[in-house]
Amino acid sequence: MAITAINVRNQFRGHVKAIHHGPVVSEVEVDTPSGVVSSVITSRSIQDLGLVVGSEVVALVKATEVSIAKL
Repeated sequence: MAITAINVRNQFRGHVKAIHHGPVVSEVEVDTPSGVVSSVITSRSIQDLGLVVGSEVVALVKATEVSIAKL
């Protein structure tokens, strides 16, 4: 399967920095030029995608709410 178009605007291209494996869900850390993005996905999805440290990926962020805090 190849994605030819997608409506997700927030896309962070990077490489898998670390995978913290769990029995059902796992955390994937992606190193991007903007910093590290973390995602919790099923452990089965990690297997199905063939993710390992160093894999090139795109983190897609689609949210119904984004909060802003003034510093």
